[in-house]
Amino acid sequence: MFLTLPTQPTAVRVRIWRALKALGSPLLRDGAYLLPHADPSPFDALADEIRAHGGTAQVMQLAPTHPSQRDEVLALFDRSEAYAQWRAGLNSWLEQVPALSETEARRRWRAIEQALRDIQATDHYPGEAQLQANAALADARAALDARFSQGEPQARADDGITRLDIRRFQNKRWATRARPWVDRLACAWLIRRFIDPQARFLWLQDVAALPRGALGFDFDGARFTHVGARVSFEVLLASFGLEPDPRLLRLGTLVHYLDAGGIPVPEASGLEAVLAGQRALHTNDDALLDAACTVFDALYAAPGDTPRP
Repeated sequence: MFLTLPTQPTAVRVRIWRALKALGSPLLRDGAYLLPHADPSPFDALADEIRAHGGTAQVMQLAPTHPSQRDEVLALFDRSEAYAQWRAGLNSWLEQVPALSETEARRRWRAIEQALRDIQATDHYPGEAQLQANAALADARAALDARFSQGEPQARADDGITRLDIRRFQNKRWATRARPWVDRLACAWLIRRFIDPQARFLWLQDVAALPRGALGFDFDGARFTHVGARVSFEVLLASFGLEPDPRLLRLGTLVHYLDAGGIPVPEASGLEAVLAGQRALHTNDDALLDAACTVFDALYAAPGDTPRP
């Protein structure tokens, strides 16, 4: 829609701007706003109101003439930053839940849930970030119910992830692809620190040669690998009931972003650089894991609200 707003009354100008924001309509250039094609167009009623108050408005259909133009237009609809801000609010709430009453915790939960729905209402080209946010919301709800509804049957998301008894997964051999990167290193750290402290790790050049009895993770056909919107690290969290730990959920967001994209995380570039350096320094995968574990230990120990420069 191409528009020129009337100078008066101010209330009309404010109402139009708010309506455009509520529609999730990005600004292409001065006076030009975009929405995906719909029949009838949500712009039609706004155009009528603008004209009724002395402004001008034309609703037109536009088409890019080159793939690069299409990419530029789609980038204007990107909601990743909104999802990142929402996730920061969710993480903050998770940190505060232990100190909140049930009434207050659930009141804030409803606000967080509604905030996500508001973002999704203006996310015209949903992708990995929306899938990740939905999974995070489900995990957070499980953590809330686990704290205040102990003993009640807990609904599980329809993601095919079965809750497992951690006692049956002790002193095991865990296997993944050799030369591990972010998700595999994070999974191995999680296994060693929170699931199976006596775990032994096998680094496979060929995952088809998985030894009998070994537990595979983060490769196609592995016992623990990507499920739905969750990367392998997040699948392990859900499988062993570790979602109530907000620091692990925060790490899950970081691992997810580096492995699959989605909701941006400020610490991502730093972690990626450190792990890349360690990978260059250590040709032995056991030594690489030992070095990476110190990094993940530090990230886990850091408070979620650490001020940034």
